[in-house]
Amino acid sequence: MSIIIAIDGHSSCGKSTLAKGLARALHYAYLDTGAMYRAVTLYFLDHQINYHDPAAVEEALKQINIHFERIDGKNHTFLNGQDVEREIREMRVSGHVSPVSAISTVRRAMVAQQKAMGRRRGIVADGRDIGTVVFPDAELKIFLTADVDVRTSRRHLELAAKGIDADWDEIRRNLIERDRIDSSRADSPLRQADDAVVIDNTLLSEEEQLEKALQLAQERLELQVSKQ
Repeated sequence: MSIIIAIDGHSSCGKSTLAKGLARALHYAYLDTGAMYRAVTLYFLDHQINYHDPAAVEEALKQINIHFERIDGKNHTFLNGQDVEREIREMRVSGHVSPVSAISTVRRAMVAQQKAMGRRRGIVADGRDIGTVVFPDAELKIFLTADVDVRTSRRHLELAAKGIDADWDEIRRNLIERDRIDSSRADSPLRQADDAVVIDNTLLSEEEQLEKALQLAQERLELQVSKQ
């Protein structure tokens, strides 16, 4: 018996950290939807695609193939066969990913790929519309949130660990702007699903957050077994 776990929430509130931890603990596959939109954004930037041009976007999407591989125990994003895990985390991508991910044709293309990956269940997926659009029937939906200054500090440390020098204030402005765009876009905006469990991790450690989520997952698994 396996379930789908959907984790939504604001930028840099630890969605991918929690999703990866859950996937490891439950031996599930990890679907990094945010990385998919970042990979599309990287492709547009590297190929000078004007993402305000619908025809150019639609044509470019035909050339984009994204998949994931585990390397040394970590999830890596591949764009057309090339490992782009480092490149998609850079600020130049962060500055464009929200408007790119708000494009309806981009979202439809990525959602189609995500739904295909989830048909066999036993996955943990994180993003901003996973529980509302991609997997509305997921057995467990979690909505993560945290104070914006805490999120900024976490993002700054994450980038520094990867050798990327970024300004704290720039990161904070970027997060606030991404929250605004993600929550107000016309196509599948960021919102909390009615049946999602909210976890505010401002004061939680990664271990405490994971423990809460694992308990929720176990409850959902036991419920599924009882229905058999």
